Formats: sequence, C-alpha cells, structure tokens
Amino acid sequence: MAIQQKELHEDGLPGHESHLEPKPDWEPRFRGSDRLKDKVAIVTGADSGIGRAVAALYAREGADVVIVYLKETDDARKTASIVENEGRQSLTLEGDLGDPQFCETVASKTMDKFGKIDILVNNAGEQHPDKSINTITEDQLRRTFQTNIFSMFFLTQAVRPHLKKGAAIVNCTSVTMYKGSPELLDYSATKGAITAFTRSLSENLIGDGIRVNAVAPGPIWTPLNPCGGASEEKLDDFGEGTPIGRPGQPNEVAPSFLFLACEDASYMSGQVMHPNGGVVVGG
Repeated sequence: MAIQQKELHEDGLPGHESHLEPKPDWEPRFRGSDRLKDKVAIVTGADSGIGRAVAALYAREGADVVIVYLKETDDARKTASIVENEGRQSLTLEGDLGDPQFCETVASKTMDKFGKIDILVNNAGEQHPDKSINTITEDQLRRTFQTNIFSMFFLTQAVRPHLKKGAAIVNCTSVTMYKGSPELLDYSATKGAITAFTRSLSENLIGDGIRVNAVAPGPIWTPLNPCGGASEEKLDDFGEGTPIGRPGQPNEVAPSFLFLACEDASYMSGQVMHPNGGVVVGG
C-alpha cells in the first residue's frame, strides 16, 4: 500500500532533550585520535539522545556531520554547535525520513556541501507502549514500521550511489529484538527487521568494500522513553532490571557506533554490538 502523507508525522516523539531532566550524558569521554579524520557522516535522529552522542564523538574523531532530525530544531542546533565546537562542519536537515523524497534531499544536500558520503548512521526511530496487541492501531503499526525500517531502506537507497569502497553503514537495532518486550510489540518487530536488513545488506554490499553493521542498545536515557515511548510504570524503574542495575547513557553507546564506522572494525561486517547493561543475548 502506498504511504499516505498524513501518516508521515508523529505528534509527540521523539521529544526535546532540552526539556529533559536529568539531562542525558552525550559528551565524549576521551580525546580524539583522528579515527574519522576528514570523513563525512550522516547521522539520523542526531538532534538528541544516542544520535547526538554519536555526532559529538564522530566530530571529535575528525568527521564532518550531517544532522538529520524530525522537528526538534532547538536540539538540532545544539548538536550542530557541539560538532562545530570540535572544529568540524555541520549540516542540519529537518524532515521525515519516512518520505523517500526527503531521503533523496538528504543525499543531494550532503553531496552539495561536502562532495562525498563516507558513513551512514541509521539511528532515527520511534516507539509506542501498548499492553495489548489489540490496542495497536493500523495507523500506529504503519507509522512505526515507516519510521524505523522503511526509512532505512529509503535513505540507504538514496545514499548508495555515493558510497565508495571503505564506506560504512551502522544501523540501530535494539535489545528488544533479542529478548522481546511485552509493551513494545510493533517496535520490537521493526528491530528484528533491522537486524535482518543489516545482515542481508552486508552480504549485498561487502563485495564493493562497504561494511554494514548494527548496534543493539539496551535501556538508554534519551527523550524517547520519557516523552511518550514508555509507560509510567516502566519509567519508575527504567533500566534497573539490567545486570548493571541502571539505564545507560548515550555516551556509553556512541563508542560502539564509532568502532563500527572506523578502520578498527575493518574485518567486521554483518555484526551487531550490544551495549545493553550486561544482558546476555544470542547473535
């Protein structure tokens, strides 16, 4: 079925990091070592949360960063200033990645400004808690898949002609793909699709020297959960069920995205890293 324009926008998510208390930790923990020197990276959902932390770390390691976001312009400007304070260039692009035309715009404007694309981070996503499968509406189901997995196809299709040997794609899946989540049925299903997409895309592109991997975070303190992505009951003890006993911070996840994007991971493709607080999962 064709995607209808009315389905392309979500009212409450992902939420403003500027309004969140306590603020998530996005700051890189260590000095840079030029692991992404002069690279150009597109990071989706980079206005806040994990995406902001990845943008900050990539910039510290020498990359220029394209910050793609839905509508939180104040947060996106903050991320841009973080990138620029690291001495790198930024480009902010507002729009819905569920729209293939916007994905084409992201690719074309990146090429216009930087002339190349070395790294694609497919991080943007949304989730909606439902205690029963019967309360998941058709509109929500289509929107969640559209944002979380259709967007990865659309943006990868748009970027693919510009990726050369040595490029890297890093997708964001989730611990829920491996252990399930009783309140996030549609979200978990998209994350399963993302993992399969990662492995299949790796097989498709590795012959051209393009590596594709993924990161599967556990419960991470970002605007996504407190701004409508989790029930109040879940927020009361968010992350405390992990073996480490607390939620993670975005700057504890970003190093996985850095490793998979740089030459340290030159012999890895089709793999998933698991910064999830010590939850042991297969795959």
